[in-house]
Amino acid sequence: MPSPLARQERSFKMEPIDAGRRRLFGAAAVAGLAMPFGLLAPQARAQAAASRSSFAALKQVNAGVLNVGYAEDGPADGPVVICLHGWPYDIHTYVDVAPLLAQAGYRVIVPYLRGYGSTRFLSHDTPRNGQQAALAVDVISLMDALGIERAVMAGCDWGARTACILGALWPERCKALVSVSGYLVANPKTALQPLPPQAELQWWYQYYLATERGRLGYEKNTRAFAKLIWQQASPQWHFSDATFECSARALDNPDHVAIAVHNYRWRLALAPGEARYDGIEARLTAAPAITVPTITLEGDANGAPHPDPASYAKRFIGRYEHRQLSGGVGHNLPQEAPQAFAQAVIDIAKA
Repeated sequence: MPSPLARQERSFKMEPIDAGRRRLFGAAAVAGLAMPFGLLAPQARAQAAASRSSFAALKQVNAGVLNVGYAEDGPADGPVVICLHGWPYDIHTYVDVAPLLAQAGYRVIVPYLRGYGSTRFLSHDTPRNGQQAALAVDVISLMDALGIERAVMAGCDWGARTACILGALWPERCKALVSVSGYLVANPKTALQPLPPQAELQWWYQYYLATERGRLGYEKNTRAFAKLIWQQASPQWHFSDATFECSARALDNPDHVAIAVHNYRWRLALAPGEARYDGIEARLTAAPAITVPTITLEGDANGAPHPDPASYAKRFIGRYEHRQLSGGVGHNLPQEAPQAFAQAVIDIAKA
């Protein structure tokens, strides 16, 4: 019988989710994890049956150049999973994933990235830098501040890129990896090569933010801009206004616009990074392979730019599996299909 983490692709059928079914789906998510895999006891299923709309009180910790806001769930002595969100989302990407992992015995850390929510820079003089290396170092600094030696890294969008970098360059800190849309390490030099017109069209927001008009437009219309991205990236996810607002509040961070704009301009070599990260970025231009056990995930209705799984499979040279989700799952996969995401984390953590 083949290993559950053999180098293979598996398809998982998901039921489309709309806002009116959010509470019911929370219960189904727990049951869906428990029945096939026996992960949760009946008492735990009862406690986790209702889907949450938000996290409990957040914590704050000084870590590197930041004071990081983060949510925490699960036993303090459990194996650690760090869940990383992307743009223009926030920690609520994992609002239904975290309790599933906590009930399975994991300590779950969900930090606001720089420029989001309650995370703040400690100094006004620190560049508002959104380059990929800076975000990765932020996670290492957070682990150091919390006394976490090693963790499973799980991410979506910017968070998936960060998780991949940690798996590639800091395998001693990364026990295993779950990445939505696979290997997302950026290379500004190769990004200068043009894509076919249809592919370029998907990146319209990157080119918009490259202009001063775009920066002003995003600053003026941040919520409307983010909502449009959500709708385009997950066309079959009928999220409610309340669900969107839970995350949109994180975009009110005073550094958010600067971080988002710099991130996309840096990717196109239109804005410089910081010299302190040059060594890391030099290593990333070689597209380093990832040796830690990995599961990659993709939804069948992802409307955001994303690579074909076949194009990145060879970048994972350890134990590896790709899971393709059907049923209208879009770009914000952990929030749209929390039980499938949580199951991937649990499976890879045991590899």
